[in-house]
Amino acid sequence: MFKKDNWEEILQALTANPFRTILTAFGVFWGIFILVILLAAGNGLENGIKKGFDGIATNTMFMWSQTTSKAYKGLPKTRRYDFRNSDVAALKAALPDLLYVSPRNQLGDFNGTNNVVRGTKTSAFTIYGDYPELIKQQPMDIIKGRFVNQQDITEKRKVCVIGKGVISELYGKEEEAVGTYIKINSINFMVVGVYKSKQQGGNAEQEQKNIFIPFTTFQQAFNYGDKVGWMALTAKDETSITDLKPKILEIIKALHSINPTDDRAVGNFDLYEQFNKVQSLFNILKIIAYFVGTLVLISGVIGISNIMLIVVKERTKEIGIRRALGATPSAIRGQILSESIFLTIISGMLGIAVATGIIAILNMALDSMPPDSNTMFANPSVDLGVVFVALLILVGSGLLAGFIPAQTAINVKPVDALRTE
Repeated sequence: MFKKDNWEEILQALTANPFRTILTAFGVFWGIFILVILLAAGNGLENGIKKGFDGIATNTMFMWSQTTSKAYKGLPKTRRYDFRNSDVAALKAALPDLLYVSPRNQLGDFNGTNNVVRGTKTSAFTIYGDYPELIKQQPMDIIKGRFVNQQDITEKRKVCVIGKGVISELYGKEEEAVGTYIKINSINFMVVGVYKSKQQGGNAEQEQKNIFIPFTTFQQAFNYGDKVGWMALTAKDETSITDLKPKILEIIKALHSINPTDDRAVGNFDLYEQFNKVQSLFNILKIIAYFVGTLVLISGVIGISNIMLIVVKERTKEIGIRRALGATPSAIRGQILSESIFLTIISGMLGIAVATGIIAILNMALDSMPPDSNTMFANPSVDLGVVFVALLILVGSGLLAGFIPAQTAINVKPVDALRTE
């Protein structure tokens, strides 16, 4: 392997017909290139999708009340009910694996009638009543001031946190929002914070036209009593919210005299379950990328094997002379395998290098885009483990491609080889 004469012979054999060698190497080059590009593209798409979940507690489910579909304990079906503050306390007491149980209320809509006034300006926004932990469940950045805190909840303070979209409609360009007052349904609220949504896509602008106030203030100011519109429930990291969901629904049904078999009465959306489905999709895409890349690589290896068979046939007389002069079968086999492995590794590494260059250029283009751009593709990359596996595949492919031609070469008797013209 480390003899200069051997390498000179390998290079001489491969450069004897350069066009044929290039076409042969292209199969392996293309196989590795496709494999790396497919894996990088899959990772880029996965990173882009997961970027949309940035800041969201994915181990979360949302739950709301609906109309019952079955009669129970003398109560009719199609009965409407509401969640109450006591439901929140009951869930916290019964399920210690729940990290957050956040009751929420909503008023108005950014597409509805005007419900917020500041000076001579008025507009329509969505008003939410929330607890402080919401900021750990929903993606947002507080860019000025603060979010709702526990003291606001306890004292039922008339304070609010507004989005950048609210500022653009109610404030001037250089006007400071924190510390000013706005009227929500004719009730004054002091602005204590400004947030920017982390969400991307079509809903990003809409998500910045919301106003958050303390949950207890919402109930008192807008005459909601102890009514709860819906809940956001987040489980602790070591527990899946999907596993807790049956118990949660069982408790709610018992509290509101709902038939245990009524699956329609309590609406819910399991974010953790949906997130796992997305993750499973990306795992399937990775398998497909490996499958397609491997098939293309195998076709290249078969091409190298075929070419090496032709090379052996062309060098039959040379092999006979070497055998007659005392060359052992292992020496002949080693020479053929060395040529095959060398060609395979060089072409494969070139494929990795070109694919890496394209990925680097693509990353530079993505990095130059604005941070709030609505791209679903981010940081396409392939880790070093994949490159290491690719190297092993190349070595194995080279051995496989050269084994049959090598065996053919050593099976030729020296006398028969010398007779070949």
